[in-house]
Amino acid sequence: MVLVLEAGPEAIRRAAEVVAGGGLLIYPTDTVYGLGCDPFNEEAVRRVFEVKGRGDKPLPVLASSLEKAKRIAFFRPLALRIAKAFWPGPLTLVLPRKPSLPDVVVCGAPSVGVRVPGHEFALELIEACGGLLVGTSANKSGRPAPRTAQEAIAELGDLVDLVVDAGPSPLGRPSTIVDLTSPQDIRVIREGPIKLEEVEAIIRA
Repeated sequence: MVLVLEAGPEAIRRAAEVVAGGGLLIYPTDTVYGLGCDPFNEEAVRRVFEVKGRGDKPLPVLASSLEKAKRIAFFRPLALRIAKAFWPGPLTLVLPRKPSLPDVVVCGAPSVGVRVPGHEFALELIEACGGLLVGTSANKSGRPAPRTAQEAIAELGDLVDLVVDAGPSPLGRPSTIVDLTSPQDIRVIREGPIKLEEVEAIIRA
């Protein structure tokens, strides 16, 4: 049986230990429950791909702050403006990545999807784990993203080292994804809680 802890100081302490030891955890965010590990631990990242049954689709990374996100991604002025308008919140920005991020996380792509979630406990947990955590949804590839710890356990429970339960995710659906890798071609890859018009309003401002 996988260890399940309610959100709180003990869960944060154990999560930090699991991540530092190369383990995997299921944790709450504002959108859905995430499957996380240290993005700089290549063996742990490979295990995430195995657990999800995911092939060559890059993994997103969650950050505890904009400053931590800058460790792995380059922010042009427009990206900074959008990040400051919507973070913490349900918006993933696809940005040019820095060489410090291992290739395995993004399957060798020149970009990375990064987000600061709008969930106080998740931010504390991510900060305790070093400020950056892989943030893919805690489900088998192609399956619905889990809104509760119980749904995540049903999907992946025996394949991870720790589950942190903070109740249902407030938004219950995946984030909006905006690709800002090209200054000339800004693309919305997925519309979620934040609407396209809201992002366009910041771009035009």
